[in-house]
Amino acid sequence: KGMVIIPCTTGTLGAIASGVSNCLINRSADVCLKEKTPLIMVVRETPFSTIHLENMLKLANAGATIMPANPAFYHNPTDIIGVVDYMVARVLDHLNIEQNLLAQWGK
Repeated sequence: KGMVIIPCTTGTLGAIASGVSNCLINRSADVCLKEKTPLIMVVRETPFSTIHLENMLKLANAGATIMPANPAFYHNPTDIIGVVDYMVARVLDHLNIEQNLLAQWGK
């Protein structure tokens, strides 16, 4: 169905954006981009520098989905599991994989 890098460091993000395939993660991501397979990168570091943002834009233009690891609180999580479940549900939704962790937005 696709590939998810979670958490994705800005170092990994930069390497993939530059086409550096020096490890299995980078090579797999490179193949996803080449084959137009869904690639979701959940970036964990903040704040973002200009270089980070440029790398994100480069990858988004190449077909990747960039998702910062930002928790949401509008669904009123009661514990850390609820915060984690939100991110997992969002990733699964983007891969069109059924999940029952969180109701899909607008449904």
